[in-house]
Amino acid sequence: MRKMNLPNKLTIFRMILIVPFVVLLLGGYAGWFGESTFITDLISLAVFIIASLTDLIDGKIARKYNLVTNFGKFMDPLADKLLVCAALIALVEMGRIPAWVVIVIISREFIISGFRLIASDNHVVIAASYWGKFKTTFQMLMVCLMIANLPALSLLTQIVMWIALALTVISLIDYLIKNKEVMKDTK
Repeated sequence: MRKMNLPNKLTIFRMILIVPFVVLLLGGYAGWFGESTFITDLISLAVFIIASLTDLIDGKIARKYNLVTNFGKFMDPLADKLLVCAALIALVEMGRIPAWVVIVIISREFIISGFRLIASDNHVVIAASYWGKFKTTFQMLMVCLMIANLPALSLLTQIVMWIALALTVISLIDYLIKNKEVMKDTK
């Protein structure tokens, strides 16, 4: 049995961090930890940033030391999606982001996940594109700003949200165009 490499361990760690992140974020909002949501927002923001940084680190390590695996190509984007979608759903509950924006973002993720399954059935592994990486970066920045919920940054938060939304749509279109061959029926 092969040992799991460090980038894949970091991907799994990112997925594990989703649970304490959501508990802290929603628990603070619901008052589970007392009156002040500022402290729980701050702690949940720290957990989200740590989880987001593992995405940056695992990719750099995987490429630098030639540790890229099919597991990593599949699970790394999935871990990003789970982290961002969990955060967005919690932020809808907290009234910090419109539900329709989250529906667009999550719909894109389902479409791409379905597309990857079709590719996988055809023995094709599709790695993330640069548009997808930009999209992920802006979505994570947007989530950080929304968790922080600082009135002084409300305009910046809105601008970043619109950029993240645009990159979500652009990356979907780019992904579908570049990989349209996967959709052709080979039977």
